[in-house]
Amino acid sequence: MDFKAISSVVGDDFEAVNRFITHHLDTEVPLIREVGDYIVGSGGKRLRPLVGLLSARASGYTGDQHVDVAAVIEFLHTATLLHDDVVDESSLRRGRPTVNAVWGNSASVLVGDFLISRALQLMVALEDQRLLEILSQSTNTISEGEVLQLLNTRDPDTTESSYMRVIHDKTAKMFESAAETGAVLGARNGPNRCADFATFGLHLGIAFQLIDDVLDYQGDVSELGKNVGDDLAEGKPTLPLIYAIQHGAPQHAELIKASIRGGGLDHLSEIVDIVRECGGLSYTIERAAEHTERALDALSSVPESPYKDALRRLAEESLQRTY
Repeated sequence: MDFKAISSVVGDDFEAVNRFITHHLDTEVPLIREVGDYIVGSGGKRLRPLVGLLSARASGYTGDQHVDVAAVIEFLHTATLLHDDVVDESSLRRGRPTVNAVWGNSASVLVGDFLISRALQLMVALEDQRLLEILSQSTNTISEGEVLQLLNTRDPDTTESSYMRVIHDKTAKMFESAAETGAVLGARNGPNRCADFATFGLHLGIAFQLIDDVLDYQGDVSELGKNVGDDLAEGKPTLPLIYAIQHGAPQHAELIKASIRGGGLDHLSEIVDIVRECGGLSYTIERAAEHTERALDALSSVPESPYKDALRRLAEESLQRTY
């Protein structure tokens, strides 16, 4: 993905978000500062804040509060990653050891809590009830998605609809909220297109996660920044596996089910072949393409601008990405 070219459309805003994040990670507690510096330097794309910045500008917003909102979104997202890595016992993210691998589970959870509480402070400071409603609802929905995913873990009978609910809550909701909050700011002095931008963000987020599912079985660890096969190792029944169970040969379905129940990577190579040959990867890519088209359709009423074009390119390139 040519992320730098897309983010350069709001380059000044993007840099302002980075400065805002660094400033508001400041605290008198040394461990929080240390972990905060490590997180900031981890090389994350800040994709969700970018969606918020572009949506605000595409909506006609000319102020600077979108920087604050984008930073709040990144704080909330980062907190979920810290907690996720503890739950999943992950050791690698973005090509670097996870916070829990370096400082331990307790530090990872507690710094995640700090990020959430700091986000709450910043949300209140926005003094906008609608923004507060969107962001607080998003946080709650993501928490529900995390629990739903936990319930699905090591359950080979997870259905596609159940898994898509997890994707909506756990991943797509934050994309949706980023786009919608940007549009809320734009609606202050122009047409209200909040629903269109929310729809764009929702389907962009779903497509993004589905491509993540594909990359877990055909990506390269040097590009992904995480271990290939992590989902299977953690017993997560993602869409490629669900499809393979439903459409593969009975003996193949049983092998996948047993691997989901037990976790681990003992049969990773064989399962990758099964998922590919039975069409699990191609089916997941097709579903991602459908959601990308729905995201692009949602932008049809938005006036043409460099910001709308960047959102369009972001959706299209997210579908083609290899990391």
